[in-house]
Amino acid sequence: MKNLFPLLVLSASLAFAQYKMEPAGAPPTDLAPAFASALQQQGVKILGAGGSVYCEVWFRTQVASGPKSTDDAVTLSIPQGALLGVIRFAGPAQDRRGQSLKAGTYTLRYSQYPVNGDHQGVAPQRDFALLVRISDDTDPGATAGFDALVALSAKASGTPHPAVLSIWKSSSDKFPNFSKQGDHDWVLDTKVGDVPISIILAGKVEA
Repeated sequence: MKNLFPLLVLSASLAFAQYKMEPAGAPPTDLAPAFASALQQQGVKILGAGGSVYCEVWFRTQVASGPKSTDDAVTLSIPQGALLGVIRFAGPAQDRRGQSLKAGTYTLRYSQYPVNGDHQGVAPQRDFALLVRISDDTDPGATAGFDALVALSAKASGTPHPAVLSIWKSSSDKFPNFSKQGDHDWVLDTKVGDVPISIILAGKVEA
């Protein structure tokens, strides 16, 4: 019996790591009208183990175009701080760094990690979506600067580091599409307005 215990733990972990996608319908009715009207009317629902809801995501109908970066590690031409969408977690969740997130609704805003030694090798691209608690985000048209956005997002993580999800320009020809990539990452290919993006909704970076 003692030898079976690690196998049971492993089986449970593998079962928990399976996700699938379903339509989520319209944005939440408790969203402020200014946010709800900026979002697509058909969201995406991600189901986890046992068919329970892990998260629901609604992306913007349109997003402004920003300047094209000369850095090849920046794959998206989106203005700093621009609203990408809204995500709602049904229960406790994790960001890309493995930081704990409480159940609730968050905005997703575009940013890039800075070029310094602290972020060396964290991802092939510098594009990220920072999560901000909906209660701390009042204007969908705002484009907060890097420092201000990091401070807002740190309230969501409860740590000095912002809550982040990894994104990049999608090369998929099918939208929306949800698939497992690598050993542990679950990636949604979708469009924010006309911009194709990939976003890792489940899976943390391995140190």
